[in-house]
Amino acid sequence: MNQVRKIMGIVWILLALAAGYYLIISQAIPKFESSKPEDKIPAIIYAFILTPIIVGGLSIFGYYALKNEYDIYEDKEHHLHIKED
Repeated sequence: MNQVRKIMGIVWILLALAAGYYLIISQAIPKFESSKPEDKIPAIIYAFILTPIIVGGLSIFGYYALKNEYDIYEDKEHHLHIKED
C-alpha cells in the first residue's frame, strides 16, 4: 500500500501541472485578452487566486506522498498506526 502512495504522489504532481496549465492557458489568458471589461475579474481570480491554491495544494500533497510522510506501520501490541523514523 505504501508503494501505491508513492505512485499517487507522482500522479498528484502531474495533476497539479495539468491544472495549472489549464487554468492559465485555457481560462485566464483568453479572458485577459477579451475586450469585455466583465472578463477581467474572472481572469484575475483564475490567475492569481485559484491557480496558486490548486497547484500548491496538489504539489505539496504529492511531495509528501513521495517523501513517505503517509506511510503507515501497525503496532499490533497497542493497535496503533504509527510512522517510524
